[in-house]
Amino acid sequence: MEKAKRTTKAEVATSATEHIDARVAELADWRGEMLARVRSIIKQADPEVVETWKWRGVPVWEHDGIICTGETYKAAVKLTFAKGASLADPSGLFNASLDGNVRRAIDIHEGDKLDAKALKALVRAAVALNAAKPPKRR
Repeated sequence: MEKAKRTTKAEVATSATEHIDARVAELADWRGEMLARVRSIIKQADPEVVETWKWRGVPVWEHDGIICTGETYKAAVKLTFAKGASLADPSGLFNASLDGNVRRAIDIHEGDKLDAKALKALVRAAVALNAAKPPKRR
């Protein structure tokens, strides 16, 4: 009997990165360009971010937990922040899922301008919130 090969974190990250690269290329329109742009901004805000690929095709950026997801729809690119309701948003980027108790989202439509500085601040705040979580009890 053969032993099952264990997948390393580096292999998972590489695979996720390849999936996200493929998604950007596959979209080949403003949504692909926007997904690539937000991905770049997230990486600038947190150079230690880990890209993952979950739920049958959703790019996810993580650091000590989920920061945000990057779904693409016909008319929007949606960045959903896992703990967005707990984040200050002085620039008012959050414009979707505003009635939830935990998540908040940014819907970006064709032609919308994205405030990179404000997005970087949200990403950094999400990372800080994830890092501040209490240790799990055993």
